[in-house]
Amino acid sequence: MTNPRQLELVARHVNPGGWAVENEKPIATLLGSCVAVCLWDPKLCLGGLNHFMLPAYENSRTSDFDLLLCGDYNMEALLNGMLARGAKKTRLQAKAFGGGNVVATLTGTSVGQRNADFAIEWLDRESIPLLAADLAGPWSRKVVLDPLSGHAYCKRGHTNQSIAEAERAYAATLVTSHHKNNIELF
Repeated sequence: MTNPRQLELVARHVNPGGWAVENEKPIATLLGSCVAVCLWDPKLCLGGLNHFMLPAYENSRTSDFDLLLCGDYNMEALLNGMLARGAKKTRLQAKAFGGGNVVATLTGTSVGQRNADFAIEWLDRESIPLLAADLAGPWSRKVVLDPLSGHAYCKRGHTNQSIAEAERAYAATLVTSHHKNNIELF
């Protein structure tokens, strides 16, 4: 079995609005509310991964907005990149990750959930089977795709709640240390 940590060390990293197609080198990304979709052609051992921030482009955005930050453009770019390298749409398999609710929102559905819903709907509309997914929830995620095997590795990060609890615990140690050592903080 391949070690995901070793794959990550040599991986091509994809930033928001990016996508990559590889047949040997692993591909990795780090997600919060964004979504990454992995596409794989098992006959060619060809894999692709993208990273989008919003489900769809809205005309109200400024003219210099990078369209690839939007799922509707980024998914098409990834699919076309796979097809350009010889993949056949009928062979493609998908895995999807991200869409975490890592930033509290005052409006109804979070951006992360909308991104996750978009990815599922897009794959269904394109008749590309979604074999595995780790979507929504309060976590950030690190994703690594091995194009040789089609395996996608996902490591969940800390939740906002666990980070906040760790910060409170650390703050409490500072307060007790202050009184113990008779140190004045200014």
